[in-house]
Amino acid sequence: MQDTGTGSTGNTAQPSRRTVLAATAGVTAALAAAGPAHATAQDDSRLRALVSRMTLQEKVGQLFVMRVYGHSATAPDQADIDANLKEIGVRTAAELVAKYRVGGIIYFTWAHNTREPHQIAELSNGIQKASLELPRGLPVLISTDQEHGIVARVGEPATLFPGAMAVGAGGSRSDARTLGRIAGAELRAMGIRQDYSPVADVNVNPANPVIGVRSFGADPRAAAGLVAAEVAGYQGSGVAATAKHFPGHGDTNVDSHTGFPTVTHSRELWEKLDAPPFRAAIAAGIDSIMTAHLMVPALDDSGDPATLSRPIVTGILRERLGYDGVVVTDSLGMEGVRTKYGDARVPVLALKAGVDQLLNPPDLDLAWNAVLTAVREGELTQARLDASILRVLRLKSKLGLFRSPYVSHGGVDRAVGTRAHRAAAGRIAERTTTLLVNEGRLLPLSRRRHPRVLVVGADPASPSGTTGPPTGVLAGALGELGFTATALSTGTAPSAATVAQAVAAAREADAVVAATYNVTANSGQKTLVEQLVATGRPVVAVAIRNPYDVARLPSVRACLAAYSWTDVELRAVARVIAGRVRPRGKLPVPVQRADDPEQVLYPIGYGLSY
Repeated sequence: MQDTGTGSTGNTAQPSRRTVLAATAGVTAALAAAGPAHATAQDDSRLRALVSRMTLQEKVGQLFVMRVYGHSATAPDQADIDANLKEIGVRTAAELVAKYRVGGIIYFTWAHNTREPHQIAELSNGIQKASLELPRGLPVLISTDQEHGIVARVGEPATLFPGAMAVGAGGSRSDARTLGRIAGAELRAMGIRQDYSPVADVNVNPANPVIGVRSFGADPRAAAGLVAAEVAGYQGSGVAATAKHFPGHGDTNVDSHTGFPTVTHSRELWEKLDAPPFRAAIAAGIDSIMTAHLMVPALDDSGDPATLSRPIVTGILRERLGYDGVVVTDSLGMEGVRTKYGDARVPVLALKAGVDQLLNPPDLDLAWNAVLTAVREGELTQARLDASILRVLRLKSKLGLFRSPYVSHGGVDRAVGTRAHRAAAGRIAERTTTLLVNEGRLLPLSRRRHPRVLVVGADPASPSGTTGPPTGVLAGALGELGFTATALSTGTAPSAATVAQAVAAAREADAVVAATYNVTANSGQKTLVEQLVATGRPVVAVAIRNPYDVARLPSVRACLAAYSWTDVELRAVARVIAGRVRPRGKLPVPVQRADDPEQVLYPIGYGLSY
């Protein structure tokens, strides 16, 4: 579609600029004229005036960021209407905004919000139109989790970058800033103005089931530098970055989605290990910080999760670290925040702790009414409510949402998935691939000595940045580089029959590439690789998630760490295997021995080249 030149995206009917600005009694008109620059005292006065004119119900709504099903704000598919009615009690995003006056909406792939860039732009415009046409209507802050790597809600043809641990392996703050700048520009073009990224957790626990490769690594100083660089990139493109998960989720062995983790760090260790990336984010002017649903007894011995802890949110984040931006909870549907208190108490306690945005409660009506009741009964004061609303409105003003809430198809075409952006992502990926083992200089493979390559291995659920099973993507990329490559997906838990099939196929090949995914001591993947090595064919292992796999694969002649199985990283791996580029990545986490975890097999900073 072509740009209409009016800010419209095709069929989405929008009110005129005059109508939009009149909707909030002239206050937003003054803010719109001020533009998205840093707020002045006069701008703040206007925002305070806007808050003073809001009803209590409107104020409560501004605190919530909610999911909604559907690709359209007004005409989603019937299955999405049914899901909305069941979970939220509304049919559409437009009805959600009208009923609850929510201040934000979060996009998910599984909610069918992110089919393709132009549809996303239409959805964003439809949501803004629905909100701005209401009495005293305000623009909506639309958000998503676009971390890149294994967590990406917007897929191709948008540009997909390596994830955080891969960027940590590259070690380049310039690359991190470029990632944020390009990714931010593409999100902004689709109407997404708050990204729940970067992950500021320092991953020091190899058994961490939820952070892992989503972290920049185990070195707090290196992670801090990359966090600050990515923040600068995102926010330089007009998208609010979000450092998460405060006060640090890097040393847990429980997933807060399904349990209630405890971090046993002392206060001193927390200051040295967990705090630096958050301090760096704050120094970089981070727009928002997300809380973690975990307990840190050294910071608050009440047994409350950090999200509900006033000593942590207000005492440490606000007062000690001096942060006065927006604080958003992690999803309130996660078990970590629901273990101790009921769903009606959680949003009230989060606000009392000092948060500003309540993300994705499991029952919005229950949560919304709980906050409303808490204010009416005096448990929450109007002043406390107004402080959070003012922070949210300041952020919306800074992002230019009062001035320019809509996006255009032309803007999507100019920004999203351009050749230059994709090329930049590819170059960054090439600098992240880490070579850990290369016995006898097996790599790079030679088309003359190894013309026939069998690619076998794991096929985990595909993130948005993957067009197919990792084996197929790798084989396809090697084929483009001149090899005769065959893919055989063997899964994350191959059976004896599958292993036998792979071994038979390996005997017909000149080399084998085995994609591994979190290999354990008794894993079928480990058996597969060992039996492939026993064929006498050279085996190249590629760890497509955690780099710790190498410790359980001592028999392979070559091993690479890719840190993810998205296309951009797998294609970079193929270029390294083929010798088109040299491996340049260095481990951002240590790899311990499998038989003695107290001993380091490969330290931080280790990485071979050729």
